[in-house]
Amino acid sequence: MKSKPVLCLVAALTLMPIGRVATKVQSPAQTTTEQAHITILYDAFGKPSTMQKDWGFAALIEYRGKRILFDTGDNPDTLAKNANAKGVNLSKLDLVVMSHRHGDHMGGLDYVLSVNPKVKIYAPKENFGVYGFSLPSSFYRKDESLPPEQRYYDGTPPEVMKFGSAWPRANFELIEKTTEIAPGIYLIALVSDKPTTLELRELSLAIDTPDGIVLVVGCSHPGIDKIVEAASSINKRIHIIAGGFHLVVAKNPEIEKIVIDLHDTWKVEYVAPGHCTGEPTFAALRKAFSQNYLYAGLGTTIELGPTPRSIADASQTTAGAMDGDDLRGYRKLLSNGHDHPGL
Repeated sequence: MKSKPVLCLVAALTLMPIGRVATKVQSPAQTTTEQAHITILYDAFGKPSTMQKDWGFAALIEYRGKRILFDTGDNPDTLAKNANAKGVNLSKLDLVVMSHRHGDHMGGLDYVLSVNPKVKIYAPKENFGVYGFSLPSSFYRKDESLPPEQRYYDGTPPEVMKFGSAWPRANFELIEKTTEIAPGIYLIALVSDKPTTLELRELSLAIDTPDGIVLVVGCSHPGIDKIVEAASSINKRIHIIAGGFHLVVAKNPEIEKIVIDLHDTWKVEYVAPGHCTGEPTFAALRKAFSQNYLYAGLGTTIELGPTPRSIADASQTTAGAMDGDDLRGYRKLLSNGHDHPGL
């Protein structure tokens, strides 16, 4: 029979490794939660901080080890300042998504490329678009009766004609249909049919999480309702929508219809609107979604998971709705006429 001291020593040695392992090992769910965030790096409203408000949109999405920058705001210097103020290193990005061609969403790309020149960039495929384009040379009619000097490419064009982008050295992949770019991470490609943005192509980011779809939108020119409908084909449960809803100049009946569609028809669980959503729409969504309305001003981090929460930059406490400073800044930037055709 072993003595009491020996038994105690054996028990201690037996328990010690278990205790150490327990403090280090995390379940996949825990790891996912720790890395599941949306951080707003560019917008026209936000709590007081060292970040600079400006009309435009950019958000950093962190999910399962992926770091995705969605849009780049209007100005490269402002994006750089805001990223540095937030402690975000854009040289460590895995992917960039450019939602559409308007300047207040792509103006900061020069800064991203200056610190991360080889990063993969997804952008919408448009005819002769700013992000580049290609098409078969069979697109144009040919006349073999002309002498070579009067014919394109002396009469022997390449099979595929490639056209340059505004960033010729950037690593673009152009998207024209809904595409899964990583496990559970999709780009939804739609085309606007609105009079002021007719035929504008736009990408939205949809992440299929255990809690449902996390949907990040840039300006929602094709219609936020149509984007949600497309996302529901991936997963009918829409957990949260963040970004611009394109209702900044909309009249009340249109706003009311969209709010009802999101809340009652599509059963969206949480909304975190920003950018071009518009003040009346902020108010209508806040009323409809109540505690499930998440503040998403500049510098805010939205922690994803079963019950998302919004953490403001200044106080690092759960944020509420827009305050007076937010509204004044938002109205001032809107009145400056930033990219009105894109509204």
